[in-house]
Amino acid sequence: MSAEVDVIVIGAGAAGLAAARELSRRGCSVTLLEAANRIGGRAFSEEFVPGEWFDHGCAWLVGGETNPFTPIATEHGLSLSTETRPLFTLEHTRLIRNGRRIDAAERKARLAYYEACETAIAAAAEEGRDVPLSAVIPQDPALDQPFRTMIDVSWGDATTDRVSTIDHGTGEGDLGYRVHKGLGTLVAIWGADMPVSLNVTAERIDWSGPQMKVITDKGTLTAKTVLITVSTGVLADERIRFHPPLPDWKQEAINDLPMITENKVGLYLRPGFITDADRAYHATWTDDGLSAKVDTAVTGGNTAVVLFGGPEALSLEKEGPAAMESFATDRLSDIFGSNVRKDVRRSIATGWKGNQATLGSWAAARPGRACQRKRLAQSVDDRFFFAGEATMTGSKGTCHGAYFSGLRAAREIADKIAPAMPEAGLTG
Repeated sequence: MSAEVDVIVIGAGAAGLAAARELSRRGCSVTLLEAANRIGGRAFSEEFVPGEWFDHGCAWLVGGETNPFTPIATEHGLSLSTETRPLFTLEHTRLIRNGRRIDAAERKARLAYYEACETAIAAAAEEGRDVPLSAVIPQDPALDQPFRTMIDVSWGDATTDRVSTIDHGTGEGDLGYRVHKGLGTLVAIWGADMPVSLNVTAERIDWSGPQMKVITDKGTLTAKTVLITVSTGVLADERIRFHPPLPDWKQEAINDLPMITENKVGLYLRPGFITDADRAYHATWTDDGLSAKVDTAVTGGNTAVVLFGGPEALSLEKEGPAAMESFATDRLSDIFGSNVRKDVRRSIATGWKGNQATLGSWAAARPGRACQRKRLAQSVDDRFFFAGEATMTGSKGTCHGAYFSGLRAAREIADKIAPAMPEAGLTG
């Protein structure tokens, strides 16, 4: 590691990698630190068997052709699933209640309720009303699934009382494309040429003197500026300490953007079990409160992915991978029947709440505090800067949102210390 540089970037996820690349291109010397033993952050793919991949975290090139990682995938020769895009829309989602597919009349009523909720939320967001979803959506327990299933998956353990209308209403709804080898694989390949110091944990930032000092478990580094791209969960838990402490307004922004938890389980099934007719996206729930979204190999292969939030996301993670696999297999049984259990060959379960590098899946604004995303993005004393999905509004919780936040922060820093260099393009 270099002893003294222009910028120290903490975190080698999409935000940190994009920032380091842009800063280097703008003529700044950079040290990029990552506490884990790999780059990518919450973009991480694992191979079940040769050719079958599972994304632990972000999995979508949201927006498809407009996503900056789409041309990057093409540049690196990674194939994308584009033709199945419509199957993940509400119109084509299969709705399963208590292990049976609901009839046309029930489907029509439930989707009408779903649309009424989305319309009410969008209207509140358009008016600038930052209140809990529960304050604006119609209350109808007889019809509120699959809307609540979507909330559980989209907002993890945050209930409708804890989700901001601005946060939800400004979200990007088009899931876009999938990378056949995984979005995590794409990010790892894209960032592979960036010099990164892995297994280095930033423990304290001392900004009491003229130089910024980053004290790590491997020694002390100095720089003109520091860019922090770690999650709000890590910051709120004071895994990185500051001397002097962060200003109150910055600490409030961190606390108002807590991490939520969505978990998922990938189930690798007997080859040939999932037929072309079975490839679909499902919302499945039971009347006793269990719900999940299930992707039964929509983009091909033999892997089903079960996504769940709500109380299950936290309680099942505490119980461990075996309990998570059992829950996921139960949801798969809702679709295929109980005999599916004998066809499960392998499972992979995430555990984002307990992941010490993030302490959650992504940041959700407390109702009334969505404005804090912009405040989190603001620099402190023009000496240390912040990036990451939590600093974004429309593209919060996404890989490309983190990417754009890294570019934004890098350009702010470069304008301070290397203003003569030109701006870069998007794909880099």
